[in-house]
Amino acid sequence: MDTQLPTLRLKPKADAKRIRHGFPWVYGDDIVLDRRSRNVVPGALALLEDSERNPLALVTANPGTRIVARVLDLNPEAQIDATWVQAKIAQAFALRSRLFDAPYYRLIHAEADGLPGVIVDRFDDTLVIQPNTAWAEANCTLLANVLAEVTGCTSVFKNAQGRARVTEGLDDVNGPLLGTPPGKVAVPMNGATYMADLIGGQKTGLFYDQRPNHAFAARLAPGGRVLDVFSHVGGFGLAALAGGAQSALAVDGSAPALSLAEEGADAMGRADAFSTRRGDAFDVMTELSAAGETFDLVVADPPAFAPSKQALATGLRAYERVAKLAASLVAPGGYLILCSCSHAAELSKFRAACVRGMGRAGRPGALIYTGFAGPDHPMHPQLAETGYLKALAFHCP
Repeated sequence: MDTQLPTLRLKPKADAKRIRHGFPWVYGDDIVLDRRSRNVVPGALALLEDSERNPLALVTANPGTRIVARVLDLNPEAQIDATWVQAKIAQAFALRSRLFDAPYYRLIHAEADGLPGVIVDRFDDTLVIQPNTAWAEANCTLLANVLAEVTGCTSVFKNAQGRARVTEGLDDVNGPLLGTPPGKVAVPMNGATYMADLIGGQKTGLFYDQRPNHAFAARLAPGGRVLDVFSHVGGFGLAALAGGAQSALAVDGSAPALSLAEEGADAMGRADAFSTRRGDAFDVMTELSAAGETFDLVVADPPAFAPSKQALATGLRAYERVAKLAASLVAPGGYLILCSCSHAAELSKFRAACVRGMGRAGRPGALIYTGFAGPDHPMHPQLAETGYLKALAFHCP
């Protein structure tokens, strides 16, 4: 261990046992923040001690944030170098190689893969990395080189659009780290084809987390008319077409996203069965209901309405409203899928909001499926944030 590392010490009231048992974050309220600790460079390594000065772990520090320290290794003697990083990435790569036959998946899922704040999605020969902590940002070049070495990929692109980067005091400048990434990539998933914009698209270009929920929706789709609200690049709608849907209508506020969705439908040979409608999702659903439209399968996959505990009450009301409007568009005997990517809206609260909304629409239904993110988005067992995604499917008589 480098004896020159700065030291962060827990307050007596802090639960050191929680850290020893694997909780990966240390909040500012639990740290003794004096002049020395406040001057630790964001992203620097530090030694975390308990209140009695016993070494606990090696951490990456950012004193100006709510999460002052993130655990890298519970061994205070560990060397956080290229060999250490390679071991973490190789372990994550081995897992995904077992799970997926094709090279399209989330390769690194931050703390759950032992790399705090590091998100990496794979698109065949290209990797897109989101370094969402100061430590990850400072080690971008190292991460890119090791990622390429372990996976054999030849290009790595940095996406700096993550909301978490703002709280870490980081910029929003995208750019290539290795090679020249393609602008768009055709991604095969669940029998559908999705077009991912790796450079100008939202997040890393595609949401792999919904893969198992897309697959379930496709089982409900054969022969039916499908409405995919908050569609992005056609997630549920294209999966439904691959599953045998008669038609799919994708609704989103982003023209570029809908254009990519149309390209995906065309690549699948189902352009004639796919249509789009740009506009505010709440307005479009209201208009469709007023016109007497109904669909055999309605899916609503909105953005995070409750990104924090402070936004929970407002977010739950928004989810309730989505459920009410979406339920009114389900044909008798049809299906409704409602999703949330808000970690603050835990499953029981989200389910209750959906049930209230469906009840207000006069369309109660039987819950037939509860889904989460796929296994390439592993949950850290002590972080609710990594269990953010929920999908509920209802059969509506």
